Amino acid sequence: MNLCIRFAVVGLAAVVLTGCDRQPQAELQFEPNYVHAYKYQMTEELPMQQSLEDANWAVNEMFGTPANPKLPEFITEDEDLADVVSVDRLHEGQRLYREKLCVTCHGENGSGRGINSTLSTPYPRDYRMGVFKFKSTKRSAKPTRDDLAELIRDGIPGTTMTAVPQITDEQVQALVDYVIYLSWRGELERMLIDDVINEGIDVAGDERLIDPAGRNSEDEEAREDFEEAWEYAEAYAIEIAEDWLDAPDDVVEVELPEDIPVPANSEEMNAMLEGPQADALLASIERGREAFQGKIAACAKCHGKEGKGDGQTADYDDWTKDWTTRVNLKPEDRESLIPLLARGALEPKNIQPRNFAEGVFHGGSAPEELYRRITVGIAGTPMPAVTYVPGEFEEEDVWHLINFVRFLGKDSESGQSEAAPTEPPAAEQPAADAQT
Repeated sequence: MNLCIRFAVVGLAAVVLTGCDRQPQAELQFEPNYVHAYKYQMTEELPMQQSLEDANWAVNEMFGTPANPKLPEFITEDEDLADVVSVDRLHEGQRLYREKLCVTCHGENGSGRGINSTLSTPYPRDYRMGVFKFKSTKRSAKPTRDDLAELIRDGIPGTTMTAVPQITDEQVQALVDYVIYLSWRGELERMLIDDVINEGIDVAGDERLIDPAGRNSEDEEAREDFEEAWEYAEAYAIEIAEDWLDAPDDVVEVELPEDIPVPANSEEMNAMLEGPQADALLASIERGREAFQGKIAACAKCHGKEGKGDGQTADYDDWTKDWTTRVNLKPEDRESLIPLLARGALEPKNIQPRNFAEGVFHGGSAPEELYRRITVGIAGTPMPAVTYVPGEFEEEDVWHLINFVRFLGKDSESGQSEAAPTEPPAAEQPAADAQT
């Protein structure tokens, strides 16, 4: 179904499309996570509307509204947890989020469903899963503040995420706070909705996820039920906060090798190929090509033998799998997905492996950044961490891979139109190439 037609048909979506400026600022509300709740209603045959409302009430109690963002007292009164986000910068962050047009792609609630979202491939990041692709930390860890600040300042090459113009360091930090805030709030909402399934809450028998009326009820049992549910919500919120606090300890440290030449960029590679390190670099590129096409690293499986992104192209990222394959719905069966598409899900798009001949690296092209993506993988995508096999693929081979991948796009990355060959020039190939 054409997306424009779909949104026209479900008129309700036009009202709540995130990023829309039709509502006055003071009236803005965070849209509930309809897709996350309704996928369970479809696949588990459970009535989820009340649980969705309960979860949305809880996160609004803790985190406020777009016009009045806040943090709960149990966070702000804790010396450590209060460092996750600066409450003093939240209003400034929310203002900048709209002023700098972040909202037009990422949406009012960070859902990645702003008014321009369908123009992007891949779609803008949905912060609510708490997963970020490009970072300096382990795959399962949150990004650091510096990671988010860099993406805001510099953008993501080759995507519609451009550098934010005319922004000060202080404003960048305010936006970092607001992105974390949206992710924190959205992840908590998801965890609360998940509780219906994980904790076996009998919503079919009118059991509530959390009943706001129980807070001040004269019925002791109702108050106890509320307090127990609220304690769960607080515990989840603290768990998410601690994950953000742990991010600096989860940074993957990288040390460049001393015995392998590793150019920092294509310009430096071109210079090395014409200098005294040419033979060593060409040998590294050739070893990288063998690893790239080999069965251990298996890069060619998705990226194609020549690294043009034409291998496995039928997979999806985790943001799509979350509401399709993980609940036994097929992304290709569009008819079965219509109820979720009508509630805000974006049309499934196959994730496209990087075409290295273009010389563009979404997560940055520095050797350290490439090293992390190879050794850790890319969170939220099918890109796995590489597996070391003694004698077949070892840590030093990562650097050879990096050199080969950069070589594939060295001319494009340098601004030339013609893509680089997939192998070193025949006259300059190291002796080992005679065996291939």
